[in-house]
Amino acid sequence: MHKSIKSKFVPYTFVGPAIILLLFFSLIPILIALFISFTNLNITGLGNWSSIKFIGLSNFISLFSDVTFLQSISNTIYYVVIGVPLVVILSLGAALMINYGQNRFFKLMRLIFYTPSITNTVAVAVVWTYMYNPNNGLINEILSKVGIPGLQWLNDPVTAKISLVILALWKGIGLNMLIFLAALQGIPKSLYEAAELDGANRWEQTKHITLPSLSFSIFFVLVMTLIGWFQFFDEPFVMTQGGPLNSTNSVALFVYQNGFQNSNFGYAAAASFVMFVAIIAATSIQFRIQKKQQGVS
Repeated sequence: MHKSIKSKFVPYTFVGPAIILLLFFSLIPILIALFISFTNLNITGLGNWSSIKFIGLSNFISLFSDVTFLQSISNTIYYVVIGVPLVVILSLGAALMINYGQNRFFKLMRLIFYTPSITNTVAVAVVWTYMYNPNNGLINEILSKVGIPGLQWLNDPVTAKISLVILALWKGIGLNMLIFLAALQGIPKSLYEAAELDGANRWEQTKHITLPSLSFSIFFVLVMTLIGWFQFFDEPFVMTQGGPLNSTNSVALFVYQNGFQNSNFGYAAAASFVMFVAIIAATSIQFRIQKKQQGVS
């Protein structure tokens, strides 16, 4: 009896440390942020807790009448809608290309695609800022050599968002490509051999064997990429500070500006919780779609 009880607790000793870390560094901070979002906490309240007042939904009501916040939501949706599909498609395409290739060139391409993902985001953003310089930046210099007029990459509201997306794509493809490559290596070669015997060409093999076998990997990459783009922060923070005219401001950057620059912690916590709910909702939709697809299959 004693051994059976002891054996039941053994699994919890393995997951216990992870649960404790999740509790203290994820769940409790989320609850604290939720509580703060209903208060007027600012820098004064940090020094004098008695000045903190419960203000109910005032922060949330103010948020959805704040033009800057609404614009940051619009910008974040733009990043998600444009960035997520492109990252998934390009990383999957790169993985398929490298997996099909057999010579050293494709091994070199694996290194080229993966290297950006292990570089420091801030350092890369600084370098790209100089590359985007409209006067003497590398990109406009290259365009001028082929007779194309240079662009105001980070100074125009339209091209600024596109410029940030290009950098994020360049940096985000490599890691997802490795995930797809690992999944591709796990597909039994006997399936392709049987397909070849049946006369299936490369495209038919990709359509009927490769892509269905990668369904879970595609789902995983899609969810993780979606969460990452909802939290889009580093690039606009370093390169544009949300400008010009708040055209590149994301919700994550809005939270930083109000919380750490303006010391309006209650307002920032409310904005962060709106983003948290949006991420949970988007992720839940993805899980529902995945379950329906599995049910159909």
